[in-house]
Amino acid sequence: MTPAIGDVVTAVLVLSAALMCLAAGVGLLRFPDVLSRLHAATKPQIFGLIAVTLDVAVNNFTLGTVTLSVAIVAFQALTAPMAAHLIARVAHDTDRFRPELLVVDELGRANRRGDRGD
Repeated sequence: MTPAIGDVVTAVLVLSAALMCLAAGVGLLRFPDVLSRLHAATKPQIFGLIAVTLDVAVNNFTLGTVTLSVAIVAFQALTAPMAAHLIARVAHDTDRFRPELLVVDELGRANRRGDRGD
């Protein structure tokens, strides 16, 4: 790959990652409750991480770099939803959310019955 093409690819990927981080930050500030803020924090974050690791893998195309990039994305894709789920459960259990924004509150029904599924 020529240096000019590499620079363009880097610029596009880093700019898209920065826009994803900006979208996550704006969502954290603008969304009304914990549950919607979690969505804003996890979705753009993983896409920004994919863009950055893809840029690193494209600019330094070795087996070790590509393997490490894939491992980073895979582990982040596995842990971010789990962490968001746990935070959402705690927010729900401590009533730190806005129930009028929910379409269906399945956890509320489970907590009223005493069947938490733990």
